[in-house]
Amino acid sequence: MDNNSVYKVFADHGYSLVLRGFSALDRYWDLPPLPFVWALTDADIPAIARMFETLRFPGVDLADGAVDREKQCWYFRCIDDEALEKDGLFRISPASGESGDRPSYRLLSFFQDAATRRFQDPFGLYPLLRRLRDGAKDDDAKAAAASAANIPDGVRWWDLNSGAGMFRTLTEGAIIISRYTLQEDRNNDGRALRKIAAFPGDLAPDPVPQVEAQRVLLTSLMVSPRPDLGLELLKISGFVGKFWPELAQLDNVDHSKEFHPEGNVWKHTLETFRYRKPAGGGAYDLRLSLGLLLHDIGKPLSESSGARRFDGHAEIGARAARKFLERLEFEDPLVADVYFLVKNHMLPAALPRLPFSRTGEVLESPLFPTLLELYRCDESSSFKGLDGFYDSSAAYQAYLKNRRNPYRSADGKKQIPVQIGNFQIK
Repeated sequence: MDNNSVYKVFADHGYSLVLRGFSALDRYWDLPPLPFVWALTDADIPAIARMFETLRFPGVDLADGAVDREKQCWYFRCIDDEALEKDGLFRISPASGESGDRPSYRLLSFFQDAATRRFQDPFGLYPLLRRLRDGAKDDDAKAAAASAANIPDGVRWWDLNSGAGMFRTLTEGAIIISRYTLQEDRNNDGRALRKIAAFPGDLAPDPVPQVEAQRVLLTSLMVSPRPDLGLELLKISGFVGKFWPELAQLDNVDHSKEFHPEGNVWKHTLETFRYRKPAGGGAYDLRLSLGLLLHDIGKPLSESSGARRFDGHAEIGARAARKFLERLEFEDPLVADVYFLVKNHMLPAALPRLPFSRTGEVLESPLFPTLLELYRCDESSSFKGLDGFYDSSAAYQAYLKNRRNPYRSADGKKQIPVQIGNFQIK
């Protein structure tokens, strides 16, 4: 069932549906959609349960109800039908926010009617939205001109709605920074990042993010253009140390400055995201991104052995990565794929020198191109250069060529087929 089918189900039952926050902003920015859809509806929970037999309840910090539809999860907040205008739009005002679920930032008080595609802008933030969108796409000169736009009351995107809670402010701020590559933060050396990190001490506590909320957060960061910014915000605010201590340990392990000028393992990990390439339509691969996030997670757990400072860190890290992802309840196939990437992330560097007996099983995996891309991002964030990546790519191309050649084995050795009747024996 695609998105249009979901809209139609609500319409056929006489209910309205409005996309909110990130889902509406992605439409405005024309970004590849997240694996999640956030929506408001005047249908109550019993009504949604009658429409969707698979309705579940993810917890108060996420939604009143959720429905998993193929590649996306819909998160519904239910509001009173008295909040509807005569034309079917929701009555959402700067004073009240939406019923029962006030967004932390004014930027997220942005909506789109799912059926008509009409945007709702209760704060009058269109000038700000245009500035942020165009500043992210255009060059510095155009961005500077856009910054002179007439923003109402000097509004900045990180301005908070009253009543915003601590965790919601951090998590939604991290997604905003990562997803929209905001010109404000890039041009001011992380001013917004530092500003948001200072908020929690002044904010009221709200529900601690449960497992599903943490998984939604991490996934949203990983498929966004700049996860490094959101992750850094979560680290300096203390969120990573509290909820994802496996990642926090990366900041305590120094790297050799000779090959890793970016600094310690945490900084190196963040730097690798800068070299990802989006797929068609601008989407980022979740498997690759999680592989990059976790590829060195074994270094804080490993010990030195001779010249090998982080001996066995790939195997150790694969096990740690699996435990981390399982704790956040990621799906088993994804966990297995990331385990493969982390366990084998050192192999591409040695591929041109290793015999096929050592590499064949990994080369034959459909995940090897992703593993090779992880290696490229890893090497790009260091002083090593990409010579090793090009050599490994050539070795992989040779393997693919040999595999198609009936006169050579997969490792390139010549073999002469012998024809016996209708059978060919190599």
